[in-house]
Amino acid sequence: MVVAARIASIQLCPGHREPMRLVDAAILLKGVGLEGDKHASAASQRQVLLADKQDLDGLGLEPGTIKENLTIEGLAVMELEPGTRLRVGKRAVLEVNKVCEPCFRMDEIREGLRLQLDGRRGMMTTVVEGGPIQVGDPIAVLEREELVS
Repeated sequence: MVVAARIASIQLCPGHREPMRLVDAAILLKGVGLEGDKHASAASQRQVLLADKQDLDGLGLEPGTIKENLTIEGLAVMELEPGTRLRVGKRAVLEVNKVCEPCFRMDEIREGLRLQLDGRRGMMTTVVEGGPIQVGDPIAVLEREELVS
């Protein structure tokens, strides 16, 4: 069975070291990030952190545990090249920047998790086009032709 890429879960970080807050819907703000998220900043390359649900499941982790904003199902997040653009929902567009390296805080969540997440923590993205998103929304990798129009 082929699963179309979709948002499996949305999480917001309300503040430093606070637990992620699961939400059903959110607003992506162009050039900033997710409305209400601590990491939302025009200066940040980590406006929205994507993680692969399959990787989380394989590690026995719930969505939001590794501080990702969007948990993605049906798309190999770690195989996305920097510069790749993704349509999220009807009109929002994210651009992949780089791999999010696991930090020491991952070992605070669970001993050894930092090492387990090496190459699997997720991809940092910026918001190229804003818009509303919700759990279940489709995600599509945009082709070059779609970027021009």
